[in-house]
Amino acid sequence: MTLRISSNFDSGAIEVVSIDKPDDIRLRLRADQGVTGDGAFRQWFHFRLHGAAGQAVRIVFENASDAAYPDGWPGYRCVASYDRRHWFRVTGTRYENGQLIIEHTPERNSIYYAYFEPYSHERHLDLLGRVEMSPYASVSNLGATVDGRDLDLVTVGRPDTGKQPIWIIARQHPGESMAEWFVEGLLERLLDAADPVARRIREKAVLYIVPNMNPDGAIRGNLRTNAAGTNLNREWRTPSMERSPEVLLVREAMEACGVELFLDIHGDEALPYVFFSTAEEVPGFSLEQRVRQTRFVEAFQAASPDFQTEHGYLGGRFKDELLSLASKWVAHRFGCVSITLEMPFKDNANLPDGLAGWSGERSKRLGGAMLNPILGHLEPRQATPGAGAEH
Repeated sequence: MTLRISSNFDSGAIEVVSIDKPDDIRLRLRADQGVTGDGAFRQWFHFRLHGAAGQAVRIVFENASDAAYPDGWPGYRCVASYDRRHWFRVTGTRYENGQLIIEHTPERNSIYYAYFEPYSHERHLDLLGRVEMSPYASVSNLGATVDGRDLDLVTVGRPDTGKQPIWIIARQHPGESMAEWFVEGLLERLLDAADPVARRIREKAVLYIVPNMNPDGAIRGNLRTNAAGTNLNREWRTPSMERSPEVLLVREAMEACGVELFLDIHGDEALPYVFFSTAEEVPGFSLEQRVRQTRFVEAFQAASPDFQTEHGYLGGRFKDELLSLASKWVAHRFGCVSITLEMPFKDNANLPDGLAGWSGERSKRLGGAMLNPILGHLEPRQATPGAGAEH
């Protein structure tokens, strides 16, 4: 049977160099569409291999060292699936001499390989459909993306006096599909009529949730950019309808209703941990913000053993870009608790899973666990002495 590789489907991305023999398949990581030159991002891949059942396959990504995050390859294992529903890690994945190598013997003629478990646009629409049928939520449209797709907003709860506005956005970087898996898990628990934590949150707050900030990039198979070649998480200081309508539209909606708590959901290529990027470095970060942020972090650590605080980004990482990032801009603009959550592309080194690594299902469970610190944030507490004074 003739070997064939295809990627002309939702989130598909790969370049084929040669596919003459199953034990010498040569590929290249494709750059994000819309970006050229030295600024191009490449790391996401998603393709289908046909015709290799029972054969020892050796796939070499020749330009893996040119990836956006080459530190993401050591310790990484590719994911694969025969039915696009059940994904597993390929143990025969290694990085050597600047090349990513996958050695695997498929059991079926058709198999999909990907950087991480994909979250398709069809699944996104199915999620919105389930939300729309809930008595506790609604779906609205904030406007159009660069490619003319809907930018969808899920609203849980009805705005009312005393209810606090909470914003959660995911997948600014489209290749970080674990972010939308996280939102799916969060919404499933949040809309559960029998869950007491969810019920209390709905009583106290209105949640504005954007499950996918970058549907264009997701469908195109991009790692970090939208259809205009823009990294959305560097646009929050000065977004525009030409380069970053997705950010501008969400910012306008935030200004209209306010923000009491903000969560930006991401994935990290290199670090094999679940961690927060917090807002201490933001100018004007107050004592009250610090106290409430610490309380939120501690509550999430109690809610999920997958989360930890020992490993994360070093201070000063973002430098002059700081206020162009979503969670930093929101913390500065609204003076609220504003946090970025990062999940691994690899596995959680603290709780490794040999079969699946970090996965869509584990991301969903983490999303559900997030309700506990959200409720803790909403519960009334005594004022902290000296809180509110900026330093």
